[in-house]
Amino acid sequence: MPARAAVQAEIFATNNTDQITDPADPRLRTRLIRFDREVRDVIRSHHARTGNSRLLNGVFWSSELKKATYERSREFDVNRVSADGLHHIAGVLAKQYHQESVLTFRYLPRTAADTNAVDIEAPGVDARRLHDALVADPVARDRLGGGSVTTGGRLVLIAPLDDLPLARKFVTGLGVDWATARVRYGAEEFVS
Repeated sequence: MPARAAVQAEIFATNNTDQITDPADPRLRTRLIRFDREVRDVIRSHHARTGNSRLLNGVFWSSELKKATYERSREFDVNRVSADGLHHIAGVLAKQYHQESVLTFRYLPRTAADTNAVDIEAPGVDARRLHDALVADPVARDRLGGGSVTTGGRLVLIAPLDDLPLARKFVTGLGVDWATARVRYGAEEFVS
């Protein structure tokens, strides 16, 4: 995926406010096309440059419900944006779409002072396998919370830097050859 190497930051967002527990729920089939256009407009209106957008199928552990929840979302590439600007855009999206939080990830060198997380991408994973692995691993579900899968079958997992060994164990437990995984460093933030 060489084109993504130049991406400065990402925003992970949705317009869904419901807790979906049924993997067959029709809301999980939406393409979020209008949402895609609206978020791109918000990014541009704050003087940042929008890049690609990918549709994601998220699986997250709800400690409140004691079960996995599902979410259709999008990952947006963002360039020409400062850390404060990215935070502000995510805050606008959280408010506009009534979200508890919006996840941002800024790509940084591994040794940068602000680096606190990793973005792991790996091929050959589907949402069902991610769900089953999350439900079966109480440590991973409590510490990692969940992850997403692209419609093309690539796992996308943002994890705290301190949890990289746990994330690696979790990803290889999904049947992924770690040598095929791409790990990039940066700063994650959940913006309310």
